[in-house]
Amino acid sequence: MENKIKEYLEKNKKPVSLNRLIKALDLNKKDRKKLASTLNYLEKKGILKIKGNRIVKVPQAILVRGTFSLNPRGFGFITPETAESGIQDIFIPPHQTAGAITGDLVEVAIREKGRFGKPEGRIVRIIKKARSSLYGLFLEINYQPFVLPMDTLFEEPLPLKLKGRKKPRPGQIVEVDRTSFELGRILGYQDEPGVDLKVVINQFNLQESFPKEALNEAANLPDEPALEDFKGRVDYRHWTTFTIDGEKAQDFDDAVSIRKLPNGNFLLGVHIADVSHYVRPGSALDKEAYERGTSVYFPDLTLPMLPEKLSNDLCSLRPRVNRLTVSAIMEIDQKGNIIRSTFHPSIIRTAERLTYTSVFKIFQGDLEEQKRYQHILSDLFVMRELATILKSKRIKQGSLDFDLLEPELVYQEGLLTAVVPSERNEAHCLVEEFMLAANVAVANYLTDEGQPCLYRIHPSPARSDLEKLRNLLVHFGIELPRASQIKSSDLQAVIERFKGKPEEKFITIQILRSMRLAVYSEENCGHFGLAQTAYTHFTSPIRRYPDLIIHRLLKRALSGRKPRPFPLAELALHCSQRERLADEAERALIQWRILRILKNKLGEEFSGMITDINRAGLVVELDDYFIDGLIPYSALGDDYFLKKNEKTLKGRKTGVTFSLGDRVKVILVSCNPILKKVEFILSR
Repeated sequence: MENKIKEYLEKNKKPVSLNRLIKALDLNKKDRKKLASTLNYLEKKGILKIKGNRIVKVPQAILVRGTFSLNPRGFGFITPETAESGIQDIFIPPHQTAGAITGDLVEVAIREKGRFGKPEGRIVRIIKKARSSLYGLFLEINYQPFVLPMDTLFEEPLPLKLKGRKKPRPGQIVEVDRTSFELGRILGYQDEPGVDLKVVINQFNLQESFPKEALNEAANLPDEPALEDFKGRVDYRHWTTFTIDGEKAQDFDDAVSIRKLPNGNFLLGVHIADVSHYVRPGSALDKEAYERGTSVYFPDLTLPMLPEKLSNDLCSLRPRVNRLTVSAIMEIDQKGNIIRSTFHPSIIRTAERLTYTSVFKIFQGDLEEQKRYQHILSDLFVMRELATILKSKRIKQGSLDFDLLEPELVYQEGLLTAVVPSERNEAHCLVEEFMLAANVAVANYLTDEGQPCLYRIHPSPARSDLEKLRNLLVHFGIELPRASQIKSSDLQAVIERFKGKPEEKFITIQILRSMRLAVYSEENCGHFGLAQTAYTHFTSPIRRYPDLIIHRLLKRALSGRKPRPFPLAELALHCSQRERLADEAERALIQWRILRILKNKLGEEFSGMITDINRAGLVVELDDYFIDGLIPYSALGDDYFLKKNEKTLKGRKTGVTFSLGDRVKVILVSCNPILKKVEFILSR
């Protein structure tokens, strides 16, 4: 009878009466007596719902496994375990996380459309915990030991079991067992050098050391490329090539060269470290590189994807030494079109190791820097000309140019003293344009040849997100097309319109929030943000595993071998997850350090911008600290209400309004670096 009821309710989506159900099932007297108990049983199982005399089938949730990522604000996201699920990310509201932390493998029941028209779910169970420990601040309350956890939704101290171990001192960071809450290690005070780094590395399950097998393989590699390695390679050592990187960089993946051809076109060379020559599939080095997926860059420590013998030495394109590379040679016309491109294993010997700062000084007319690098000066200015052409073409095509600054921490005598916006100048843009061109050229080549490719895709934004953005921009005098017709060029036009204006940062952030994440995929669906039909990552194999895979695929295609299936779906998902985890770890450490600076500035006034208005109050991002905090409604001192269908708060008595993007002055009243909570009041 259960199956008959379920089948009938499945066909009839609308609620049915009890009499209609009895008639439709053609029940005899005996079955009619069982009907009530069967219906009650199915209701308890969540199969149906009984409302008065009406019965309706409850839509069954789709169950998906995936990796959980917890946001400091309490909500989270699930990245599905298999690409075949067809779902990108699932939003998990704060009350549906079931105590999961970042990295946990969970099973989630999803609704295809949540409150914001996007997949939303609740965690049903934690399948595999990312780690067995939690970290938190040790406290004493009434002489009893407590811990304030820093990577869960608990906002109150929890009793800590010492189990005969040495008692920590209040204010120290401790490790506790996630299930029993027994004390583990005492890591030290959060402001002690290295403590926060140790915590973040453990929180995100990052590896500091390499397995013995991988280190042995690296140790057995030669110190320099052997002569036999030069066979079958194009020799570019007579070309003027050089690297342009940050001051602290040691893993030089890429070098560039330029020539101006008689026909007025440019011959651009992008030469990438041939990591695939040394890291062979299935080796211990390869397995560890796959597990890590990417290098992780903290302000005072790098966790490389490969041992330093490779990352900083044998593969790094250091000046005036022979290095094995894979070169992309592109002829580009005066309009920025790639006329032809060739790819081949090669040898280079870079002439210089330039920095972004020195190149920028040269472009700004610094005579001392120009004299120092006079032997490559003409090449730099030709590169500048080409980079300008490429960027102009890219923007005209509809590529999005997000010029958002990242925080950079300033240290004096080992102590963190300030936060400043990281400098991004013309030299950064030059290198970026050349890398983009090489990545596009490689993706197009593999696609045109029918070869497998690990694409870097950026799906179009969800229509619901574009609709929200469209409605928001109306308040700033912008009329976008209907959500279904919005192109990347429409959004870039908005960015250009607000460039240099007070609203620029807010508008850019809102457009960025409407975007989906860029991920890796074996299926090509284009790159919305770059306005490209095909894109990949080829230029950073020392620090990104997908680039290493692309080098292998490219070499296979260049060898003339026929295309063959290559299992990329699982690899794409894994690399996307590792990239996100690394990004979250880098942000978490910087955020923790910034919050500790702010903690010492209670009562001070700051300038900021309203970036959100929610049920709790106004969310304000500080201009100079890249941190946001809350002004709770209770602190506003008036009877404010949210205007219907608008992100605007209005005072009933005063008529004063607060809207998204408004500039405000605030006073910092509380800052908890452990809970990552900041509260302000308005400055009067």
